[in-house]
Amino acid sequence: MIEVQNLSKRYPTRLAVDDVTFSVREGEIVGFLGPNGAGKTTTMRVLTGFLPPTSGTARVAGYDVVTQSGPARAATGYLPESAATYPEMRVTEYLAFRARLEGVAGSEVKPRVNEALERCLLTEVAHRKIENLSKGFRQRTALAAALVHRPPVLVLDEPTIGLDPVQIIKIREMIRELGRDRAVLLSTHILPEVEAVCDRVLIIDRGRIVAEGTSSDLRAKLAGTPIVRVAFAGAVPAADALATLSGVASVAVEDDASETRARVTCLQGKDPREEIFRLAVAKGWTLRELSREAMTLEDVFVRLTRHDEAAAERAPEPAETELAGSTEEPQ
Repeated sequence: MIEVQNLSKRYPTRLAVDDVTFSVREGEIVGFLGPNGAGKTTTMRVLTGFLPPTSGTARVAGYDVVTQSGPARAATGYLPESAATYPEMRVTEYLAFRARLEGVAGSEVKPRVNEALERCLLTEVAHRKIENLSKGFRQRTALAAALVHRPPVLVLDEPTIGLDPVQIIKIREMIRELGRDRAVLLSTHILPEVEAVCDRVLIIDRGRIVAEGTSSDLRAKLAGTPIVRVAFAGAVPAADALATLSGVASVAVEDDASETRARVTCLQGKDPREEIFRLAVAKGWTLRELSREAMTLEDVFVRLTRHDEAAAERAPEPAETELAGSTEEPQ
């Protein structure tokens, strides 16, 4: 449903997207991650027809976003991070207006609006003016507007920003439901949200895709040397005893009168937890903790996108003023 091939976008001062290739299939939710200025927003603006690419191709629902921009846009529901609405309109009025803009037939407008209201939990504020809504309700109104024409492709930029925890859970459930028969590209800085919702993850940095796969695959690839954490009750001579176990590379111990804590670095492919348990039984030590340190998606993200301070202080992604044709380099 989304096919991107060798996509690049150059601005007068820098290369924002550099030879990016990826795809999102129908029935798949893909998380799109990257630090500020990495190229996420530029890529999504190209996909949604707001920017032309400098080179490469992007297709949405089979339509080229440049040569077939009309059908490509019609097949896309886009929620930008800072979605613009008409504050003087009531929620139902705005959604009906958006439905007509998207080409929904007159007889279908009301059912589509009601469906969007229900899906985005907006029924209770349906007849209120948007200017009187909280930030969370405004965000949900913008999301409903992106859904009202039932697009087969959704591009969502920070869809849960400004929502309270209960609302976040509801919107995540809705995104999972929408992803059953649509292609969803989801950009967010909330990494637990990616693990909760997404089938696959793309990480972009400095305009290039630096990792792709499921969150579990990425953690496994970058896990490095396995670490086991151990805690015994009281002060016990654990360092030497643990160091003699097979599969143990090194041991770092912290202790006090009440507890002895050890961080055991293992040899690659080894897991000495069973031996540590047997050691505790043989020594008569009370084992309080025995766990393998797990790499989180946040650890993966930081490892792949960490740079020195000078590199981190790059300019942010181009502002809306750069969207004018005068800023574009020759194609």
